[in-house]
Amino acid sequence: MLYDCAIVGGGPAGLNAALVLGRARRNVALLDNNQPRNKVTHASHGFITRDGITPAEFRRIGYKEVLGYPSVRHWQVDVTDIQKTESGFRLSLQSGEELHARKLILATGLKEIFPDIAGLHDFYGKSLFNCPYCDGWELRDQPLVLVSEDSGLMHTAKLLYNWTKDFIVCTNGHAPLKAEEQKLLESKGIRIIETPIAAFSGREGLLERVHFEDGTSVERSGGFIAPKLLPKAAFSSQLGYETNEQGGIATDPMGRSSVAGLYAAGDAESVRLSQLIFAAAAGSKAAMSVHMDLTEEDFIL
Repeated sequence: MLYDCAIVGGGPAGLNAALVLGRARRNVALLDNNQPRNKVTHASHGFITRDGITPAEFRRIGYKEVLGYPSVRHWQVDVTDIQKTESGFRLSLQSGEELHARKLILATGLKEIFPDIAGLHDFYGKSLFNCPYCDGWELRDQPLVLVSEDSGLMHTAKLLYNWTKDFIVCTNGHAPLKAEEQKLLESKGIRIIETPIAAFSGREGLLERVHFEDGTSVERSGGFIAPKLLPKAAFSSQLGYETNEQGGIATDPMGRSSVAGLYAAGDAESVRLSQLIFAAAAGSKAAMSVHMDLTEEDFIL
C-alpha cells in the first residue's frame, strides 16, 4: 500500500498532523517509538484546556482522537532507515516491515544532553526543570538554582526573575556571561557561582542542596537546568535536507523542507520553541501543506 503520508513521531506535532490528515481522508502511517522527551515530567502546562495534564494522559487522549479516523494507522516501532524513491519515500521499520508513502513528515522532536552531575536525574522532572514557562509557576517565590553553561543563560535568568527573585546562577565551571551581564545580574541581587557542581541532593525527587567541587554547598528547593537540545531526526545523510542554525530541519513557514515531499514539524524544525502548543500548531501547518500539495498533484493532467 502506498500511504498518502507517513509521520515519524507521535508527540503533539505528529499527533496533530495525523489528526488534520485523518480528517482530510488521507491514508496516514503514524510511527512512534513511545519514548517522549517529557516522559519524566509530572505535568505539562501552557496548552489551553489541558493545563496540568500528565504527558501520558495527553498522549492517551491524542491517540484516542486520532485513531478514531479510519484512514490513520499507528505503529509503535522505531524507524531505522528512510530513503527517497520515485513515488515518495520508503521507510524501514525495526520490526522488519517496509512502508511506502507519497509524503513524509518528520516530527521526531529533540533529545537532551545533560551535564554530568551526580544526582541530576533523581530530581529532573520533579524539582529541576528546563523551561520557566512550563514550570515557573509551580516554583514561584522559592529559593532556586539556574544551571546553564551556554550563552542562553542571561536570557533564561531574565525570564526566571519574573517568578522568583531568590535564585542563584551556576555556570558549572564555564564562563558564558559577559562582564556587563554579570554586573547586571549582581545589581539585581543574583549571585553567580562559576565553580563546577559536584552533586544535587535531596529526598524523593525534591531538591534540598547544591554541592560544589570546592566543598561548599547552598540550600535550594528547586530550579532550572539548561540541557543541550539536539534534533532526534537522524536521516539527514539519507535524505539530504538542509538544516537551520539550531540544527533543526530548515523549513518554509508551512513546514516544507528543502527536499520535495519532506516536511518537518515541532521540535524537529524549531529547537528554540520547544513547547507543546507550538509543536501542535506546527503539526497542523505541515499537515495542511501535505494535503494541499497532494491535492495539487492529483489535479495535474
